Amino acid sequence: MMRFIQTIKNIWTIEELRKRLLITFMLVFVYRLGCYVVLPGIHPDDLDALANFTSGSGLMQLLDMFSGGAFSQASIFALGIMPYITASIVIQLLGMVLPSFQKMQREGESGRQKLNQYTRYLTVLILLLQGPAYLVNLQYQVNAAGGAATMGFWTIAYLTVILAAGSMFIMWLGERITDRGIGNGISFIILVGIIARLPQALYFEFVSRLPGSTGSEGGLVMFIVELVLLFAVTVGAVLLVQGTRKVPVQYAKRIVGNKQYGGARQYIPLKVNAAGVMPIIFAQAIMFIPITLAGFGSHENSIFVKFSDINGLAYNITYFILIVAFTYFYTAITVRPAQMAEDMKRNNGFIPGIKPGKKTVEYLDSIMSRITLPGSLFLGIVAVMPAFARLFGVSQNFAQFFGGTSLLILVGVVLDTLQQIESHLMMHHYDGLMKDGKIKGRTTGSAY
Repeated sequence: MMRFIQTIKNIWTIEELRKRLLITFMLVFVYRLGCYVVLPGIHPDDLDALANFTSGSGLMQLLDMFSGGAFSQASIFALGIMPYITASIVIQLLGMVLPSFQKMQREGESGRQKLNQYTRYLTVLILLLQGPAYLVNLQYQVNAAGGAATMGFWTIAYLTVILAAGSMFIMWLGERITDRGIGNGISFIILVGIIARLPQALYFEFVSRLPGSTGSEGGLVMFIVELVLLFAVTVGAVLLVQGTRKVPVQYAKRIVGNKQYGGARQYIPLKVNAAGVMPIIFAQAIMFIPITLAGFGSHENSIFVKFSDINGLAYNITYFILIVAFTYFYTAITVRPAQMAEDMKRNNGFIPGIKPGKKTVEYLDSIMSRITLPGSLFLGIVAVMPAFARLFGVSQNFAQFFGGTSLLILVGVVLDTLQQIESHLMMHHYDGLMKDGKIKGRTTGSAY
């Protein structure tokens, strides 16, 4: 406890770190305040229907979690930051396929600014498509519950502009947190949205386990068991995010003038889960297709209905297989052993015992294949853990924290933020946050 208090004092002593933390808290407060500003023309009492809708659908609940509850509250921030993330993923994939985007990626800072500008344009386009869809769905849900929400063309048009402006404002807040605050701003905003749902989910789970409540099987003992399992799953997610295979690289000595360069041994950290949360995002997008098609059918035993049950065996087995497949796919297109081998050769580096060139490429490729298998299986298990939690009686809201995208993003962003805080402490000759060793972040700087 004394060490924790001393660490807080050290953090507060560093002026730059103190300013960055205060700016981050202030911008996060502005974001949370905006999550409760309801769209004009929408009566807050009519939003219970939308809240029930988001609690019953896996995808809608995920969107509501990432937006910090703004989705179900018909807030001006209802669309959240997800359109920007979608645009970023599309631009990232285009950079792996189109030569023009690959060229911009290699142009350094100027190329990065161009790609960021294209990402913003695509975000606006996605918002203009998602806005009317959200408003039409909102109108349908409110009217189905007996409310009165009538929206004409012009009403939907100006509310779409408000929703788009809200999401772009969130993106601006994220960029300000990155520049003047602590951590990656976009990832931090997603983290805040996820954490904002945790206290309410934890409270309702506790109340539901009290004697006399619905679903109180096991009582408070079961609630304690759930907390222990949640801690164990979180530890597993940390191991998944942090797991690396260090490949030793020896650099030849070079003498330039009176100085000697190279001659030292370094390591290439190959991550066990190099794909991050992208396989889960891709798999969720694919599994959303049966849910959509099931809404157009009337046959209760159709295959689309079976695959739309997020707690069903068929859904989760298919979901698991897709995550494993997408992990291999995304790792193959992001981790390039040929480029690594070329960079090592250019800098007079080599892996001890391995010939440079083709042999090095084959060696790195074999290592990635071996570590990707357990990484993909573990990622699939983490992704389907919420379904197992619901199977054992955990409520829908609380089960989301037992795995999936939300847990991996939460763990990754927290580690990145703590790593930045620790770097400030070490730079000013203070002890780190941990008693032994240093905190290792994901080194990716983003949540997706």
